Parts: sequence; structure tokens; C-alpha cells
Amino acid sequence: MEPQERSRMLRAALLRPVNLLSLVLGLGVFATSQLWWILPLTLLTYSSLVYLSYRDPLFRRKTLEENAFPPPHMPPGRSSVTPERRARWLPRGETRRKVEEALEIYHRLVLAIEEADETTRELLDDALPKLRTAAERLIEVAESREKAAGAVQEIHDSPSPSPESLEEARRLEEHIGAADEEISNLSQRLLTLRAQVVRASIDDARAPERTTDINSSLDELNLRLEALKHLMRSPGDLPRKRNQPPG
Repeated sequence: MEPQERSRMLRAALLRPVNLLSLVLGLGVFATSQLWWILPLTLLTYSSLVYLSYRDPLFRRKTLEENAFPPPHMPPGRSSVTPERRARWLPRGETRRKVEEALEIYHRLVLAIEEADETTRELLDDALPKLRTAAERLIEVAESREKAAGAVQEIHDSPSPSPESLEEARRLEEHIGAADEEISNLSQRLLTLRAQVVRASIDDARAPERTTDINSSLDELNLRLEALKHLMRSPGDLPRKRNQPPG
């Protein structure tokens, strides 16, 4: 977790109603009975409940996702938000699961580069910025994919969709299929890149050749994601763009 997330988790665990209830009851019993051993027992019980809450994955998910939705109008500096946080803004479902899986492998790939020998790290000097770009583009593709899926669902839920709307839905579904395929394959692509980084690090003789291949693969990956990002146009823009006069 990020520092802000850890602080939020600790605050939520400290203020969790069931935890506070044990503290209040214990202090109440101590105040009325004046038995000294009740006070440390109460504090120990409260501390244990806070610790268990902090470590509870369900409580963590609920706490971190409670307000993890982007505001209606994001500020211009949206790129400063981490890909992991933006992934949590995606609707729960298969797309979000695959994106989070790809981001986990992305972090393992970054770690493999950082832990490589000095020669490999120097040869892969441009790899980390390229990986960051790929992660950002992955999120953008996933966000556009979810917007397109929402637009298609609205058209199909309409009582009497027009032929024009159905044709628009068909086009969007083609784009959604392309996005799903790329997102599904990304984890395997990143795993392959990680293996190539490890091989380059332990094979000094062929390190330059292998790192060249890695950089080329990253360039290709970013080009694919960039092309897909342009393909996944905002659903709301499609009718207006189609109705504009040519030229």
C-alpha cells in the first residue's frame, strides 16, 4: 500500500465501531470497578482488534475502495495518479481483474530491471520510462473499453433502438473485442519481457543483444497500446464525428 493508503487503513481500524465498542466497554468497567488489571486488558484487546482489522483483506478492500472513484471532472494533472489507483476506479469485473494482474507483473518486471547487474541496467536505461508509459496506456485503453461497454449496454437496453444506434453499437463491440484481446495478452507479454531481463542479467556475453530485443519489444508494445487507445474513441464523440461534414 502507498503511505496515504496505510494511514487511511490505520485510521479506519482505530475508529472501527466494533473496536471502539470494546474500548468504551472496557474503560466503563474499569471506571466502575477500579480493578487495575482491567485497564491493560482493555488496551490489549483494543490493540489486537485494531491489528486484526488492519490485516483483514476484506476490511482493507472496503476501506480503500469506499471513496476510490474519480471526481466527475478530473484535473489536468491526472497523469500524476498512479496506474494502480486508476485501476481501482474501473468497474469490478473481468477487465479490471486482468488489468490488475498485468500491473502486478509490470511491478515484477520493474523489480527485475532494478535488481539486474549494473551493465544490464545501463543498457536498459530507457526501459523503465517505456514501461511506465505502457502502464498508463493500458489504463487508458481499459477506461475507454468500459465507457464503450456502457454505451453499448445503453443502446441494447433501449426499448426501440434505431438502426443507426445498432450500427454504432456493432462498431463499438468490435473495438471492445480488440481491447479485450490486447488486455488479455498483455500479462504474457510482460512475463516474457521479465524472463528476457533475467537472461540478459546472467548472460553478460549477449547482454547488449538481449537488451536491444527488450527495448524493441517495449517499443512495439507501446505502439500497439497507442494504436488501440486511438481506436477506442470516446463513445460520446462517435455520433458527432460521424455527422461532421467531410473535409
